This record gives sequence, C-alpha cells and structure tokens, in this order.
Amino acid sequence: MKNRLNRELPDSLPEIGQLRPYNGAFAAIPDMRRCAPKVKYRFPGNKKLREDLESVFDEIPVTDGMTLSFHHHFRNGDSLVNQVLDIASRRGLKNLRIALSSVFPVHAPMVAHFKDGTVTYLDTDYMSGPVAAAVSQGLLANPVMFRTHGGRARAIECGDLHIDVAFIAAPTADEYGNLNGTEGPTACGSLGYAFPDMEYADCVVAVTDSLVPYPLQKVSIPQTRVDYVVTLPSIGDPKGIVSGTTQVTKDPVQLKIASLASQAIVASGLLKNGFSFQTGAGGASLAVASYLRKVMKQKSIVGSFALGGITGYLVSMLEEGLFERLIDVQGFDLEAVRSLKSNPNHLEVGAGMYANPFNSGCVVNQLDCVVLGATEMDTRFNVNVVTGSDGHIMGGSGGHSDAAAGAKLTIVTANLLRSRLPILRDDIVTITTPGETVDILVTEYGIAVNPRRQDLIERFTAAGLPLMTIEQMKSLAEEIAGVPEPISLSEKIIAVVEYRDGTIIDVVYQPAG
Repeated sequence: MKNRLNRELPDSLPEIGQLRPYNGAFAAIPDMRRCAPKVKYRFPGNKKLREDLESVFDEIPVTDGMTLSFHHHFRNGDSLVNQVLDIASRRGLKNLRIALSSVFPVHAPMVAHFKDGTVTYLDTDYMSGPVAAAVSQGLLANPVMFRTHGGRARAIECGDLHIDVAFIAAPTADEYGNLNGTEGPTACGSLGYAFPDMEYADCVVAVTDSLVPYPLQKVSIPQTRVDYVVTLPSIGDPKGIVSGTTQVTKDPVQLKIASLASQAIVASGLLKNGFSFQTGAGGASLAVASYLRKVMKQKSIVGSFALGGITGYLVSMLEEGLFERLIDVQGFDLEAVRSLKSNPNHLEVGAGMYANPFNSGCVVNQLDCVVLGATEMDTRFNVNVVTGSDGHIMGGSGGHSDAAAGAKLTIVTANLLRSRLPILRDDIVTITTPGETVDILVTEYGIAVNPRRQDLIERFTAAGLPLMTIEQMKSLAEEIAGVPEPISLSEKIIAVVEYRDGTIIDVVYQPAG
C-alpha cells in the first residue's frame, strides 16, 4: 500500500503488526480510551528497597520476550541500560523488546545483545553511534520502530507500546520510591521522558546512586508508581548530557543562516510580547536564539516561554527576563540542571504534556516558532532527520515532527550542501516530518517559503528578505555540486518511521553493499 506521501508500505511487519498509512498531519482522529495502568498495592511495613538488580529480576520476574523501557536523560552518559542488559544476557534471557527513548554511542554494548538474541526488537525516538550502524547493517532481528517524543508518550498511554518493566535512572531517591533529577552527584535535570513509563508500566524499578531519607523534599516521580528501589555505585555520568555542542556557532556560514532565520522570525510578526519559542542545542540553532536575544532586548520584548531540551543559553534568557518561563522536558547541559533545581519559573513537564497529540492540548500547540534542522529535504518541504543521504541511520525525529506540527512558524535551517552534496532532492531517502507542517527553509543563499504560506511570502517580500523558490534553491545546489547519484538500497526493511499520531510515514531500507 501507499500512504498520502506516496511512500510504499507493507501491510504488516513481524513484532509490529498491521501498519496504518499516514494520511495527513491532522487527519487521524482518535477513537479509543487510555489504557488503565496495572493496579498496585503495598501493605504497611512492606519495603521497596532491594540490594541489587539481580534480586529485582528474580522477584518480578523478568522473563523472555518482555518489554523493558528506559529514558535517555543522561544521553551519552547513561550507564543503566548497559548494566540491565548485561544482567539479562548473563541470565540467558532472549527476545527482549527494548523501549529506550533515545540511543547514544554509550549504548554500543547493545550490539552484542542483538547478535546473541538477548534483544530482538528496539523501539526508540532517535539513535546514533554503533547501535545505529548495527541496525543499518541489518544486525537486529526485527525492524526498529522510530517514534516521535510525543508519539512515544501517545503509544504508551494508548496501549500501542505496553511496558512490562520500566527502569528509571534517578539521580536522587528515597527508600519508598520518590524520585527527582535535580539533586545528587549525578543530577541530570528533568525526568520528563520517563513520566509516561512510570505511569503506565506494569512494574517500575527506580535505580539511584544517591539514596536519601524519606520523604524526599522535591518529587518529580512519586512513590505511588514505583515498585522497587535499587542503589548502584553509578547510574551515569552527567557530563555525558552534553553530547553535542551547546555553544553558539562561530562558523560564518551558519551565522549567516542564523541571521536570516532571525530576520524571518521578526518579519513574520510573531516576535512580540508573549512570543513562545523552541530551538535545538546545536550551534546554529543557538545562534538564532542569540540574534533574537539582541532584538528582544532592543525592543523590550518579553516572551512567554521557551520549550524543549533546555540549554544554558535559554537559562540566561530566562534570568535576563527575556522569557517568563522555561518548560523543560530534558536538560541539555548542567546549567539547565542548576536552573530547574533553583528557579520556580523553570518548569518540568512530561513527554505527554510536551508533545502527545492525543490529549486535550500539548505544549507544542502553544508554540509561535520552532527552529529545526535537516539531513535532507525535498521540493515538497518533506524533511529527513532519520537517515543520511547514504541511507544509513544517523538520528531520528525526537521532537522534530511534534514541534513542526504545533508551531505557527516552523523554520528548517541547513547548509545548502552537506558533505559536498545538495541537501535538496526531488525525493529524499526517508521522510520524517511532512512538508505540510514546514513553513520555510533557510540556507546561506536565501529563504524558500512553502507555497502554502502566501502570507509569509508577502511579509518577507515587504521586508526585503532574499527569497527563492525551493526549485530555484535546488537548481543552485546542483549547479555548485552536481546532481547526486542515486543510492542503492536493498529490499530489507530495517526500520519503520511512525508519525506522531501512530500512522506510518515511511520505512527505512537497508543500504546495499
């Protein structure tokens, strides 16, 4: 079958089941109820503290084929996933399904568990490093399910992703299972991506390296949803939170792109008191925030909130009074951790409140503007952030599709050439975010506006911004670098790309050779 974007899909896949084709960003209307989580109880005097993870494996018990979930707030500093899977492997467990909100290079030991059959299915929102390479090579028994951050929350809440055991890395916990991420030697900040897991999993195991007396003063995840508490020497390295740049770029090309993007935001008319904004942690994205910061100071503009993964740069804008609130589902650096702990205007939210499309209103719906990246884009403004132009997996949607759908103005910024190849194609390898939710592309050569947004074309023309059609921009890229050779893909599906509403927007084929 084909979906609305003309992508061919199988009717069903092993371990995933029937596939529902994408039919538009806002076409799917839910006709369901949330799944009730398992009812739990504890008698007085019944303790939760256990001496090690092995005893928890015995008590639950963890068995073949179970779905084990983890969150990624330690990013490339996480150590809990590897410790849990090592125990599973030693115990001879097979066919485990792993629901890890994002996969980083630190999770490289998982590849060995693919090979020995300990792990045969992976459900995630993003992946990079050796695990992504292994999946691209076809080493996992079943296709990976790629979701969005909001889509993962929806899948858990609506029963599409049932979790048997959730392992939550908690920087601080008390013996009865109250947790937070802002205290302790491994403080990582918000625990927002673990909220759906703790609410709906059959069993929740809190793992900490900082056990404090009951009751914990500040509670992010409450004792009412936690079944066991285990202490380990270390659950991760908070320095690994900073797994990419969180500093404003100094690259002149990216600075030019950021300047054009900020001019587009100003010309859109959205930059006024009450402005709401989301951007990533990369250098170019933070450069956009830097330019906006200057304009907001000059014009005495105070924004309502900044959203998403929070960086020290956004913290400084909050502390300068340029935003009234930060809404935080994930900390990107240690300044974000500090701020969440101390500033009452820095708010922690779960993934469902952040971006689940199937509730009574998620935060991304309140965004004025979001600035996003791309590995590829086609002339219909569809964006790829899952694979590179060579077909190898190198990322994932994360909150990309969620924020694009919610914001009034969705901006994609990218160098026109990446590794000497044009980012613009007639057809891209993988569609992650549909073009109907993308408003403009900004490159160092100018701005291309989605024809759906004639209002923006009029505003940008009046402001004297350098406009090009997407076709003109693609032709320019090909004049500079030539037309790329088509890549060769096998017929083996290695991943499925789910849109935030549970429909399938694309599948990923294994690169040939």
